[in-house]
Amino acid sequence: MKPLTQDALDPIRLIATDMDGTLTKAGKFTSELLIALENIAARNIPVLIVTGRSAGWVSAIANYLPIYGAIAENGGLFYDNQQNQTELIAKVEDLANHRQSLEVVFHKLQANFPNLKESTDNRFRVTDWTFDIGNLTQSQLAEIELICQEQGFGFTYSTIQCHVKPPQQDKASALTQILQTRFPQLVPQQVLTVGDSPNDESLFNPDYFPLSVGVANISHYRDRLKHLPAYVTDQPEIEGFCQIRDCLI
Repeated sequence: MKPLTQDALDPIRLIATDMDGTLTKAGKFTSELLIALENIAARNIPVLIVTGRSAGWVSAIANYLPIYGAIAENGGLFYDNQQNQTELIAKVEDLANHRQSLEVVFHKLQANFPNLKESTDNRFRVTDWTFDIGNLTQSQLAEIELICQEQGFGFTYSTIQCHVKPPQQDKASALTQILQTRFPQLVPQQVLTVGDSPNDESLFNPDYFPLSVGVANISHYRDRLKHLPAYVTDQPEIEGFCQIRDCLI
């Protein structure tokens, strides 16, 4: 990961960014975020939020922030502010049965890890099932991932939550689909992806997006990621995102 420089972002025409740990400060939005998004919008650079948060929460967030739209549930759904519509991205035929299957897997995990607690926003989810990461160790996370795979599901986690999801559902695949339909004029070299945790790893894959930035707190996961961002900011969380803003404008 190289230090972020202004010239590295010269080609950028769109930003796709994670939310928690990237746009927040101690888990909250601040005035710094709103100012940064307004500054970027003034330069006619669209911003897409690509988050693991639930459909219910992201629907509200996408509506109120000055952004183009938002991808929820690590690639499950897309909220398009421009066309005022919601698009299901995940390849799920029967959502009701899908949710029941996710719940069954969660109860299997609880049998091995009785302290697992369903996340507060899980009730507002459509395509995945989440529980709080709490004090789970790296070896426990690996065991949970194996159990999910044995049940035919994928698994990922962030600084706050663990996600049981469809195997092929990830941020990069969903973002690629949205770029193809909404921004066909852009090439990957014009898209900047930003994140801070393991569920952002697909956004750091240079085969998809060669220009990626991790805010400084990505260093906590450096030894766990196969794909690291191309650049890293000096500051963590929203201060790091503001550093990206400064380089752009």
